[in-house]
Amino acid sequence: MKRGFLPALLLLAFFLRRPAPAAGELPPFWRPGPESERVGALMDAMSDEEILGQVFLVGYASVHPAPELMAWIRARNIGGVKIFGWNAENLTVLADSVDRMQKAAFETRHGIPLFVATDQEGGWVRHVKGATSVTPGNLALGAARIPSDAYYSGYHIGREIRALGINMNFAPTVDVYTNPLAHVIGPRAFSSDPVLTGALATAFYKGIARAGVIATAKHFPGHGNAEGDSHGILPTLRDSFEDLWSRDLLPYRLLISERIPAILSGHLSFPEITGDRRPASLSPFFSRKVIREMLGFDGILITDDLYMSGAQRNGLPFHEVCVEALAAGNDMIMLSQTPETDDLIWRAVLSRYRRDPAFRTHIREAVERILRTKLRHLKSGAPPPAADRDAMKAIPTAESRAFFFEQACRSITLVKNDSRAVPFVPRRGERVLLAGQHRAFLKAGRARYPDADEFQFSYEPFLSSRREEREDFRRTAGNYDTIIFCLANPNGLEVLREVRDHPGKIIVFSILTPVYLAEVPWVSASIAAYGWSAESFQAGFAALRGDFVPQGRLPIDLGPGP
Repeated sequence: MKRGFLPALLLLAFFLRRPAPAAGELPPFWRPGPESERVGALMDAMSDEEILGQVFLVGYASVHPAPELMAWIRARNIGGVKIFGWNAENLTVLADSVDRMQKAAFETRHGIPLFVATDQEGGWVRHVKGATSVTPGNLALGAARIPSDAYYSGYHIGREIRALGINMNFAPTVDVYTNPLAHVIGPRAFSSDPVLTGALATAFYKGIARAGVIATAKHFPGHGNAEGDSHGILPTLRDSFEDLWSRDLLPYRLLISERIPAILSGHLSFPEITGDRRPASLSPFFSRKVIREMLGFDGILITDDLYMSGAQRNGLPFHEVCVEALAAGNDMIMLSQTPETDDLIWRAVLSRYRRDPAFRTHIREAVERILRTKLRHLKSGAPPPAADRDAMKAIPTAESRAFFFEQACRSITLVKNDSRAVPFVPRRGERVLLAGQHRAFLKAGRARYPDADEFQFSYEPFLSSRREEREDFRRTAGNYDTIIFCLANPNGLEVLREVRDHPGKIIVFSILTPVYLAEVPWVSASIAAYGWSAESFQAGFAALRGDFVPQGRLPIDLGPGP
């Protein structure tokens, strides 16, 4: 028998012995009453274990919730579940899983519903796949500079995931895109301008809220100047607090003034500010002093996944990292894996709760915030099931498809056109080559330039190209008068440099982030699209062909170039 399985069953049996609501009677969470009274009544009725359960936001490893996760829900009525990409390939299976988990939560003694959270930012990051919209993304919104576009992006994204029973979205991403080497952020940001970032993020949040989904701004206090990825390392930023306050924290100041309900704390080190290398997610300075006292935030503060390398610190045992994250001031800890119910994590948190009065006070305050948020945002809906099967059938709607194509068109940016290569209509007999890493680019290009030839090369590795592909491209390019090159990452930049001395026209079709355009001032012309959906490629080629004059403006500062 698997270690920990029997204790989990005994624990579950103990909780199931407690009185359940009478037949036909709603559990306490769903009964009528003013919010403040309901929070107080729930807190008074909850055991230590039930209170602590609310601070856990737990993931699971496959498309179906594992028995361990269901035990956490039934025995501890945990605060929430995180949906990752590996849980969400099949939308019907996902909706069934969400319904099953919410039904289990409803059948507990208090019936407190789960936060069901995911990362559906739009554009590059889209954990719930299947038929859901692939949007132009945040940088496209920054290029168009139209707040209503941000609002309706949030709204359409929110409607899709809400139909699946997901009620919390880890979006908007409000990192200010300061550092061109912040590859993990890149097109997930709105802009390098903190004011524009804040304005568009606020509109996006309002759209999500209209769809009935709880918005969560991230990655506090700001990932946009970090060169590393906190999934694999702890990025170290040398910013002063003055820089952080006027730049990275400005969007949070706007969002908090508009009462955004949740914020996600990032695994980022600011030694010039804190005097140590502790990640901000584990720092009382950021989790208490800055966000509570200085910014006045009274919503839920949730850690990024604590299994990420950026959260590991000086060999501290993982269960102690979890305790430290809560002690620092976070309200909820995110765990991408499901611990066993008798795991060290649970025992360490429960032990600290029972022996440390300050920790106990913080946890109770955190759970009051959690319950308040759930009553405010989740009680308005009916008890489980949570998914809307009719709305699921319409993912994506005709309205959302039309909107995201039009929004992609509004974002297209003509970055350079010194040689007046755009609009580009080939001359009779002109030899045209479409070169890129994405099949969708080549397909959209052939639709507009049916006589063009194709050259496809690898997207990975992201940071460097393969020598044989560079050499093959250089040989192939010599046979063409005009090259339309899709530039998406440092790999593609290396390949493009192989044709710097090409005697014909080189038109660069930038996607995702346009930062690499600063490295190629020698090209004939360049446009920027910001997504990698079929709609983004179609919009870019429509602009190249001359169907419309691009009106987008670069959302980031490319600098003077080399």
